[in-house]
Amino acid sequence: MSTSPVPSDAELAGSLTGDFRSEYVTVDGVRLHYVAGGEGRPLILLPGWPQTWWEYHKVMPALAAAGRHVIALDLPGMGGSDKPATGYDKKTMARVVHGFVRALGHDEVDIAGHDIGAQVAFSFAVNHPSATRKVALLDVVHPDPSMYGIPMLPPPDAPFFPWWFAFHQVPGLPEQLLAGRTRILVDWIFDNFLLDRTAVTPSDRAVYAHAYDRPGAISGGSGWYRTFGQDIVDLGTYGKVTAPMLGMVSNLGDGLFAEQMKATLPGQGTDVRVVVVPDAGHYFVEEAPQAVIDEFNRFFD
Repeated sequence: MSTSPVPSDAELAGSLTGDFRSEYVTVDGVRLHYVAGGEGRPLILLPGWPQTWWEYHKVMPALAAAGRHVIALDLPGMGGSDKPATGYDKKTMARVVHGFVRALGHDEVDIAGHDIGAQVAFSFAVNHPSATRKVALLDVVHPDPSMYGIPMLPPPDAPFFPWWFAFHQVPGLPEQLLAGRTRILVDWIFDNFLLDRTAVTPSDRAVYAHAYDRPGAISGGSGWYRTFGQDIVDLGTYGKVTAPMLGMVSNLGDGLFAEQMKATLPGQGTDVRVVVVPDAGHYFVEEAPQAVIDEFNRFFD
């Protein structure tokens, strides 16, 4: 495990090919960190747990080189952004993202999210249709009532068991158990949900662990999961996403993720396409970056 100092966001942004910069903007009292570069139509990238904007570092230069203004945002509770005590339901987070888009001077954007970021991207598209040109959801769908059917004790042959969904529901415990030890969790997650464990390097893992090692950051990340109940209620009030919607999904869990997305997304949008990313796990933005670049270039153009 590397003991070298973790680079700052500004240093990480500067390491990318192209003119990428680390910036901040305040929306509804929440100071948000983002990294942006390139010129053209804006593309917002929303990361997932337990990551930060750095999740997209392998794809950002190529997406910008294709003629886009690429903007990777640390969501509230994540990385360099503020960690407020409340506001982690996906509808509220989508409202903050919408305020962020407006603060940057954009009326309409393309938006993509992975994991928790996909849930926020969906909420953005369904709640702010006039601001959404196209939306891409990577490997995760919005919380729905099926989550209440996840067993506490999975059958022995279950291909996938999201134990952290329940772990994050316990007030105060993740903060006590993980503070200063987040690298253990980060390594377990990547080792178990990548097909090629080397795709997220020790240096990458150090960036993520450093971002989540403080109690405030652990509380923020847990907040995304603790609000699933409200997210499910909100989903019941939504209509369909009217913007073109792309689903990209791995074959993780013997195809469980792909089966869920193929069954869910067509009923949640009016113009939906689902693509399976072969030979890659949940973190395919880093494990199969060229597949993401190619699919985004086709879809968003």
